[in-house]
Amino acid sequence: MATGSRTVPPRSSVWLSERKTPKRKGDQQPVGLDHLKIVAATMRLLDAEGLSGFSMRRLAAELGVTAMSVYWYVETKDHLLELALDAAMGEIALPIEAVSSVEAVGSVEAVGSIEGLEYAPAEPRDWHEQLRQVASEYRRVLVRHPWLAALLGEYLNIGPNAVVFNNAALAVMRNSGLPDDRITSALALVYQFVYGFGTIEGRFFARCRAAGVTQDELFHEMMGTVEDRMEFDEARKIMEARGGTTVQEMQDRDFTFALDLAIAGIEALRDR
Repeated sequence: MATGSRTVPPRSSVWLSERKTPKRKGDQQPVGLDHLKIVAATMRLLDAEGLSGFSMRRLAAELGVTAMSVYWYVETKDHLLELALDAAMGEIALPIEAVSSVEAVGSVEAVGSIEGLEYAPAEPRDWHEQLRQVASEYRRVLVRHPWLAALLGEYLNIGPNAVVFNNAALAVMRNSGLPDDRITSALALVYQFVYGFGTIEGRFFARCRAAGVTQDELFHEMMGTVEDRMEFDEARKIMEARGGTTVQEMQDRDFTFALDLAIAGIEALRDR
């Protein structure tokens, strides 16, 4: 589309380009730094201050080095955020059956592929329980790292940890008995549900932390402001019927039942 301004090229991915480290005479690798330390510090800062407070200068100060020392290891801030994204994906504890079955795949011809990804059926444990684990762990990591939601979709989520996660999820869903042409649709249902639920939950948690209050304190304050307003009568009745004495209990109950609905729907439509 012509707008009169120069075309901005699509953002490249750290996983699709080789690391290029320009060497000048006298250049030396910074002492005491490596990718793991830099990514770990990045995640700590993002957890504490969010994406809006993150910068390469702030990261360098956290590490006690110059910004140029950080750039020795990563070319751009975008590349560093991609590394942090994949590191967070690596915190998802996956069903051992699914991971083992994927690792055992020697070639794509042995089991087939979906959109270029290898997968194999997950066997011993019930697929319902495996899918619950995948979904619950994905939710946990989204809540633990509220910044993660903003990076998903902003960057290509194709790092090694993300690939392991996706292959394991494919293995679990394949074991449900769904035909191949419906597996990605079923996973989209689960992924988008968990993403939405975990994103809202994580932002609420981050807001409470920033305000210096607990989730329960903020929730009761919010409910107190609307208790005498008639337009919220129906909502109050539903909230009372919802049960749970803490925000965490209410969130867990909602998540569990909603996920059960999704699983029941997958099973009901499987043979149609």
